[in-house]
Amino acid sequence: MAASELSCQVSEDDRERREAFWAEWKDLSLSTRPEEGRVPREPGVPGCSVREEDTLRHEAYHQQGQCQALVQRSPWLLMRMGILGRGLQEYQLPYQRVLPLPIFTPTKVGAAKEEREETPVQLRELLALETALGGQSLDRQDMAEITKQLPPVVSVSKPGALRRTLSRSMSQEAQRG
Repeated sequence: MAASELSCQVSEDDRERREAFWAEWKDLSLSTRPEEGRVPREPGVPGCSVREEDTLRHEAYHQQGQCQALVQRSPWLLMRMGILGRGLQEYQLPYQRVLPLPIFTPTKVGAAKEEREETPVQLRELLALETALGGQSLDRQDMAEITKQLPPVVSVSKPGALRRTLSRSMSQEAQRG
């Protein structure tokens, strides 16, 4: 099966507005394949496939032709399909979102909490994943709150050991002499 493709590339650059646009798509696809079926697809156009059987002589003859299928796509969600030399059928493709999640925009900034729309489930799951990966906990406490809950720090001394009376710097000077 032979095939060829034609792709289109469009670019536009507006330096005054500092805008640029670039698009590339597979525009035309032409492939050669065997014709299927014996019945002509359109009235008045003979089919390319022939099959004859002679049961008395136990002979069979089969010939299958080729057709060239043409598919044309455009960025305006139009697709044209058909056989080369015959008419093309045009189809309007449905719109498909590029992002898996709808973009979140707040409806009313000053609205009360009851009036606001609920956060989509997918967005909540994504936020929970990001906080888990970031090492942040939802029930995080400040350091001051944690230290309030701890018992007071008491210095531990060995039984029978003398308490230090001199500061460290003074004891170092005494050792040096």
